[in-house]
Amino acid sequence: MTSAAAARLGTRRSNMATTQSGLVARAITERTGVPVELELITSFGDVTKAHLTQLGGTGVFVNALRDELLADTVDFAVHSLKDLPTAPADGLVLAAITERDDPRDALCARDGLAFEELPAGARIGTGSPRRVAQLAALRPDLVYVPIRGNAETRLGKVASGEVDAVVLAYAGLVRVGRVGDVTDVFDPDRMLPAPGQGALAVECRTERAGADLSYLSSVDHAPTRLAVTAERTVLAELEAGCAAPVGAYATYAGGRLRLRAAVVSTDGTQAVRGESGAEVEADPASLKAAADLGRELARSMIADGADRIVADAAAGGTAD
Repeated sequence: MTSAAAARLGTRRSNMATTQSGLVARAITERTGVPVELELITSFGDVTKAHLTQLGGTGVFVNALRDELLADTVDFAVHSLKDLPTAPADGLVLAAITERDDPRDALCARDGLAFEELPAGARIGTGSPRRVAQLAALRPDLVYVPIRGNAETRLGKVASGEVDAVVLAYAGLVRVGRVGDVTDVFDPDRMLPAPGQGALAVECRTERAGADLSYLSSVDHAPTRLAVTAERTVLAELEAGCAAPVGAYATYAGGRLRLRAAVVSTDGTQAVRGESGAEVEADPASLKAAADLGRELARSMIADGADRIVADAAAGGTAD
């Protein structure tokens, strides 16, 4: 295959997006020999200054890429899985989900302070109701400030003193070379990540997935796909988007899938938490079992009032 016939990978223009897409492109080339070129696309979510929930929240970063896929101007696209709506898109399929990087959230604070060391009244910047809710449950004495922008912009708000700290995805900070700014990391026992956090999704047109784009399967990671299927099913069953205060995290080890989830009110005062597990094989045939696990846990949490917390939070916040 010549460079003129290189595969066209659609990506948003941000440093984070192009870095993540570059990682996938290199992995595909290394494993299959197929050369990949990045096609830069601007999404509405990248240029608007409005809070994402004002725009419908879920999907504002992915719709432009999906339009290009459906127009066949790119062969496939790479998304942060946590930003991807749970509802399938007509004519498109997730051809691969990459092996998950560290799913945890990270604190980047001035003066190298850990979360517990922040003084009362410290201003914490985050655009995520999920983070605000779980952090407020741990430290109601802190002030949580809504902010937008890429990782570099948010870190700049700490350096300028606009906020005392920001909370971002640890995996993203590693990818853009800013892990040195991390002053604390939240293990899932303290704060559950967003469903799918740390994983990348490779999307293409349905009719091409098993044909001329079969090489995309080279970057699919079955254990990660099982885990995130369970997590995203929780989100779907709660009828919540990526701007909802829902955390979910599944792990797969020794043939067992373990799933934890939490729905926390944005002031941290109410919470519904759940945990479940199942024995499954790490292959595509087990995806239904993973989805069933997520569905059953979500329905149990709904019985305990999780849907009411989601509904109460629906009018505010932005995406992770």
